[in-house]
Amino acid sequence: MEYRYLGRSGTTVSELCLGAMTFGREADEPDSRRMLDAYADAGGNFIDTADVYGGGASEEITGRWLKGRDRDQWVIATKVRFPTGPGVNDVGLGRKHLIASIDASLRRLQTDYVDLYQIHGWDRATPLEETLSTLDALVTAGKVRYLGASNVTGWQLQKALDLSRALGYERFLTLQPQYNLLARATEWELVPVCLEEGVGMVPWAPLRGGWLSGRYTRELTGPPAGSRVETAEKEGWSETWDVYANEHTWGIVDALQEVAAARGKTIAQVAIRWVVQQPGVTAPIIGASRFDQLEANLGAVGWNLTDSELDRLATVSAVHGQYPYDGTMRDIITDR
Repeated sequence: MEYRYLGRSGTTVSELCLGAMTFGREADEPDSRRMLDAYADAGGNFIDTADVYGGGASEEITGRWLKGRDRDQWVIATKVRFPTGPGVNDVGLGRKHLIASIDASLRRLQTDYVDLYQIHGWDRATPLEETLSTLDALVTAGKVRYLGASNVTGWQLQKALDLSRALGYERFLTLQPQYNLLARATEWELVPVCLEEGVGMVPWAPLRGGWLSGRYTRELTGPPAGSRVETAEKEGWSETWDVYANEHTWGIVDALQEVAAARGKTIAQVAIRWVVQQPGVTAPIIGASRFDQLEANLGAVGWNLTDSELDRLATVSAVHGQYPYDGTMRDIITDR
């Protein structure tokens, strides 16, 4: 496992981050601990969770496991935004909820500080100044080392960075966006902001809910029983069969199959490796509901895709937007 700086900071993290969303939900505590052990044995040191994962169980399992480790060697990230209780103030990015949430996360994680505290999404109801000043105070108090954002748009991220700069607040060091071969629109605004501002990307869903894992092929007429996509159909998640079972997806899967066969890798390993090698990426988040999935996905490290392989995958997965993402303004600026 190689290591990279976390955004524009002096803290280093492994090139794959372990996502703990399944802990206490699809994976029970023994299986979760087994995955944590395997990740540690592979050289990983970066764990991402959230206060709402498993109703807090994810943080609790991670915290109990962490008690048997050297805390200083681990970079622990968690998130705040979504409802954590029945109260009207148990949600959002207001001062009251932020302070209550970080204290609750620290208790569940059994630690004195969180290395990376991320807003889990935008909160239109709370003035941005209130959110940023409170987050800055948490850093000053020593409860948080760094700040990050997740699930925001380009203008929202830029506004937060500019306001933090103007008011002298601690700025967002990282962004956690969805980014994979089926989510290339992330490159239209978010990637350029991150590259310009030195914000490290920690992408989630590098396999897009299993669509890039090799489990789904053009020969299928529907999601396999017990698959995540079948669950997505029932739960109303975004990675449904109707959205992704199309020629664009199958073209990407076909290209992944060919690259994987030529390199002696799995489709999932190639898909994850593509994200690892994208500009501005610090560490994609790999999550798993079973140990064998994690064990296989850890094989995405220790090798590189060639430039021609990267170009081929980028070409087959390209998406073309409408103005101004159709290249019109880029051509004007280039031509001057």
